[in-house]
Amino acid sequence: MATSSMSDRRGFVIAGERSGVGKTMITLALARALMLQGYSVQCFKVGPDFIDPGYHAAVTGRLSRNLDERITSPTYCRNLFYRESRNADIVIVEGVMGLFDGYGNTSKGSTAQIARLLDLPVILIIDGSSLSQTAGALALGLQQYDLELKIAGILFNKVSSKRHYETLRAAVVKTTGIPVLGYIPRAEHWHVPHRHLGLVMAGEQPDLIGAVERCATDVEQTVALSKITRNAPFKLRQSVSQKQKPKTCNPNSINVRIGVARDEAFCFCYQDNIELLERFGGKIVFFSPLHDAKLPESLHGLYLPGGYPELYAAQLSANQKMRRHIRAFCESGKPVYAECGGFLYLLRAIVDYNGKRHAMAGFFPTTARMRSRLQRFGYVTVRALPGCPFLPPHASVRGHEFHYSDIDPMPNSVTRTLHVRRRTECESYHEGYVLGAVLAGYPHLHFASNPAFARNFVAACAQNRGMSFIIRSVVTGKSA
Repeated sequence: MATSSMSDRRGFVIAGERSGVGKTMITLALARALMLQGYSVQCFKVGPDFIDPGYHAAVTGRLSRNLDERITSPTYCRNLFYRESRNADIVIVEGVMGLFDGYGNTSKGSTAQIARLLDLPVILIIDGSSLSQTAGALALGLQQYDLELKIAGILFNKVSSKRHYETLRAAVVKTTGIPVLGYIPRAEHWHVPHRHLGLVMAGEQPDLIGAVERCATDVEQTVALSKITRNAPFKLRQSVSQKQKPKTCNPNSINVRIGVARDEAFCFCYQDNIELLERFGGKIVFFSPLHDAKLPESLHGLYLPGGYPELYAAQLSANQKMRRHIRAFCESGKPVYAECGGFLYLLRAIVDYNGKRHAMAGFFPTTARMRSRLQRFGYVTVRALPGCPFLPPHASVRGHEFHYSDIDPMPNSVTRTLHVRRRTECESYHEGYVLGAVLAGYPHLHFASNPAFARNFVAACAQNRGMSFIIRSVVTGKSA
């Protein structure tokens, strides 16, 4: 099928009445079913999620992007959405948590907020496994909660039979008038394995495409796909980023090589962060602390993102050559940024869930311990303190935390250079540990919330190499 015209694109948001109703697998099955009809499909994910976009990319063959106006901004989300949708026939935005669940006691960052921001209709997923007439009351409540939000249809998941579906459908139609678009039968191939941070990674699924194909076959039989595509148009607008491209340095004029850890243990990284480093002149070189024996040659900086080092602690520990190489790099004075899982890798050791100790790179003099409960979860605003290597004092950047580990006390000799605030000032603490030119800590930072972080990191890599050049701000266009 030829790519649709700009005025004939189709897009919708997949939302849940709560978490755990099957949004991800339904998104994948719908995407695959539409692809089999000849459509090109672009997916997005609401919120700070590193896992679900990997599933989207595996099925569609296109990078999936996060839409998070709490971390970035409404303008950034709109621009990103329109830019990445330009060559797709249909856009599917997978929501987060329940439809109206946002930041604190507001709807900011919620699925509903993104749907309103992008003027997209919502397809609501309701878990029908234990419902009959109550389905009508549930749908009515969600419909009446925000009359400006367009709920274009409802899909029921985990339905036991055609008769069960008809009962659910009749209850919704009678009370709301919202179209019921079909149902998903209860079946084992719709199940996706979970672990402590969410779904297992897409690359760990032995037959992900096969499972999605089976789910797509169900969708073709029980969901009115034609109604979905017919009733979900949107106009593709020209974004600010295309009207006025930001001024940046010429990446071809310098050669700053930045090593980025990427493998099964280090897989939590925003694509936006990578692209901003590249925009400011960084040449990204991926490597694997799990599988490689040494770092790539001629690196000027390191970025160690988060992931699952606790699940691969034994293998990471066994790779002694890489541990020595990374510690030596940290001790060399070259810039390093490490967050969450990457931070744990730079500690003396990780003590796993069974109490077993695994030696890590040993750069920071403390140990991480895995806990049975979530230690921190939620959005954070990070403000730079004096001594922060990549931001001037008082500059801020936003991100989130999501981890089951904590660390033994960090010695006072290690400088704290970030003031981390959660919802209130009462929930704040000092972090951002600095030794030499290494900055590390738990928060996952989104560089687009303050591109100066990426700009200054690349500049520090260039200065370490003895280079002198001007990088222009992605925000203001003024000289750095």
